[in-house]
Amino acid sequence: MSTDHEVEGTRRDFLYIATSAVGAVGVAAAAWPFIDQMNPDATVRALSSVEVDTGPIEEGQSIIIKWRGNPVILRHRTAKEIEESKAVTMADLPDPDARNANAPDGADASDINRVVDGKEKMLVMIGVCTHLGCVPIGDAGEFDGWFCPCHGSHYDTAGRIRKGPAPENLPVPPYKYIDDSKIVIG
Repeated sequence: MSTDHEVEGTRRDFLYIATSAVGAVGVAAAAWPFIDQMNPDATVRALSSVEVDTGPIEEGQSIIIKWRGNPVILRHRTAKEIEESKAVTMADLPDPDARNANAPDGADASDINRVVDGKEKMLVMIGVCTHLGCVPIGDAGEFDGWFCPCHGSHYDTAGRIRKGPAPENLPVPPYKYIDDSKIVIG
């Protein structure tokens, strides 16, 4: 008698498990179209990288392009700006981290870690103040770099915070050179 009961209980358990499994697969199959439609469409994915020709940018000139909805500053720095930036000691910087997606984690904020080695003249960084997200003004402030007039943050010619409430340096997006004058951001 106990054997018949165990067999019957086992069949019932199997039916519960099988029904639950089929139900779970059905719910997943029904939910997939709703989940999949939340992925970004092709136009958004196309904006994930931008190619920029830096050749026309004159020395001492900056341009701003849009990448992923953010302004990206490309600055063709002068020799004086580069020398001033290299002369800054790490002790003078409120944020010692490079904040460069191209540099290794933990890289210091020295000038060479804010640009691509060998291409020090071209500075590429996201132009959004790290305090509250304002867009800083170029060629301004106490350090001749960028100045955020909203709350008074001053950045130097390498985009490093030097004075004010901003907690971090302006971030450098991932980018690479595809030839001497063209870069791909993203």
